[in-house]
Formats: sequence, structure tokens, C-alpha cells
Amino acid sequence: MISTETNALMNITEFVANSIGHWRSQRSAHHLAFGHFEAVQSEIDIVSLSADDPAVLDLCKTYNIDPQTAVSPFRMSWEGQSDWEDSERVKGTCVLVPIPDPNQSNRGKLLRDQGYAEEIAAIGDYTLTEDGTFVLVTPYDRAAAEEKIWFVNPNVRCRVSLIKTSAGTGVVTASFASEIRQVTKD
Repeated sequence: MISTETNALMNITEFVANSIGHWRSQRSAHHLAFGHFEAVQSEIDIVSLSADDPAVLDLCKTYNIDPQTAVSPFRMSWEGQSDWEDSERVKGTCVLVPIPDPNQSNRGKLLRDQGYAEEIAAIGDYTLTEDGTFVLVTPYDRAAAEEKIWFVNPNVRCRVSLIKTSAGTGVVTASFASEIRQVTKD
């Protein structure tokens, strides 16, 4: 499913299709404000949603976006364990709705019912670069998040995330994750 054409930019539909599945993630995070390093192991499920799913329609309504402009909506659920003190299992779920820019197929908005840096609904700007890297920048009330995701091969992807101050002048948290798709053998 990974785009093999070197001349064509990957679009959001291809990126989401490549991401569907069950992933195991190993993430290391550096919390600069606390001077702390954290390791997190997670299971992540990414599933397609239909454009008429009530959660998709509700999210589009929240942002006054025409649901007809949404492509490849999906739900991401995760559950994991952190080594930070006596952390409980971390888990959650999020509905994500890409809204491509009608003039540039490699850019658009990403609606989220729950953000990455703050647990509130959020809207970010995404770009798919020439090398297939998905770059998402999301402003929040008290912070800003920048995420980059790229595929090493169809079943391995990497993710880098930065949580910055709301002014974007300082980095609060930096993390790297390697994610491996769980493939069933038939």
C-alpha cells in the first residue's frame, strides 16, 4: 500500500490506508520541564470510519465543516504502560477527520475530538512531504504540538513528537516512537 511512485506525492487517503491496523509501539519521551525520561509501550488500533459515522458528523459540526469534504476518517485507540513512577495503564481513543485542501492534495486540516498535547478537541494543519512524511502542527490553548510520521516499510513506521510552549519558542517534551504493525499469518 505504500506509494512506490517517486514522482507522485502521497495523499491523505493513501497515508490513512497505510496506517490502518493493529500496531505495537515503543516510545521514549524526554520531559524537559521535569528533567525526566519516560519509556512507554503501547498497543494502537487504527480503524476506518465511514463518512456518515455519527462521531465524524459531530466533529465536522463542531468546526462548522461540511462533512462532504472529509476523506478517510478514522478512529485511533491506544493502551499502554509507562515506566514513570507507578503509572497506571494509559489508554484512550480519538476520532480523526482529514479535510484535504481542495487546491493542494498534500495539505489540509485534521480534526480531532481529543488532542495530543491537551485533552480537548483540536484542529491541526497537515502536510505530506515529498518523501511521504506526514507532518501535523496543532495549536492548543497552553501548548503547540508538532508530529511527524513516516513509513520505513509497509509494516514499520516512526513517529517524532514535540510539545512546545504556546508561543512555540520552547520545547517541553520530545519523543520518538517506533511502531510495528501486527500482521496475522494466514
